Amino acid sequence: MLNKYLDLAAQEAEYGTSIKDGGPFGAIITDKEGNIISKGHNMVIKTNDPTAHAEITAIRNACNKLQTKDLSNCILYSSCEPCPMCLSAIIWSNIKTVYYGATRYDASKIGFRDNDIYEYLANKNEIIKKEEVLNENCKKVLENYKNEVY
Repeated sequence: MLNKYLDLAAQEAEYGTSIKDGGPFGAIITDKEGNIISKGHNMVIKTNDPTAHAEITAIRNACNKLQTKDLSNCILYSSCEPCPMCLSAIIWSNIKTVYYGATRYDASKIGFRDNDIYEYLANKNEIIKKEEVLNENCKKVLENYKNEVY
């Protein structure tokens, strides 16, 4: 059963590349009964949006279709291991189970930088400078919002 949805994710990836929307990545979101809720493929090239990855596109489509920000009753199938950005979006959407058919190391072999980002998060490289600058106004905005967090 898992391979059925991973095959669909691969087909979505192939479709996206065939119409030149973006890279070779696809994702499918189902409910726990296996009903397909949404599909998504990488649309980075088409939209000039570096966040338009397959998983995020599928999440946006599912949330729009279900009219919710909570996908806790859903499963995500991805043609490739989610990058850290997509993994964060998956966590924010409350999806608890993700299956993928290729790894970030497979993606690295053809030039994608997913593993570089994972290594940055593990403090193994410095691909970006990140520095804390304490600011009271920034803290105040958070404090004022504290009781409204979903």
